[in-house]
Amino acid sequence: MPETQPPRYTAFAGHRLIAAGDLPDVVSRARAVLDQGGKAPVSIFDDHTRQLVQLDLSGVPGEVPECLEPPPRRAGRPRLGVVAREVTLLPRHWEWLAQQPGGASVALRRLVEAARQGPESDAGRQRMG
Repeated sequence: MPETQPPRYTAFAGHRLIAAGDLPDVVSRARAVLDQGGKAPVSIFDDHTRQLVQLDLSGVPGEVPECLEPPPRRAGRPRLGVVAREVTLLPRHWEWLAQQPGGASVALRRLVEAARQGPESDAGRQRMG
């Protein structure tokens, strides 16, 4: 199996090469050029795709640009399309859910799927109607 190379980027100020390497280093150098009063537009490219990388390099000189700060971790499993939302239940409901195999989330998903397949669901009403 071939080794995967870490992503590499290249930055230009106008037509002048100003940096090449990993994204934090390239952004840092590009930001330094802007902080020093560079007038040429700064462009950063993904070396693998050769596409322009859209980053917001504005902000206070010397600060880490927001584009390099890790995004806040969200609850759920976004790759699977799972969305975290609040559910309000009585304590006895939470107690029952906690005793179910897989926990509350799994039990709720099973209940919803069973209800969707039942005769009272929209699909069931359409089949019967």
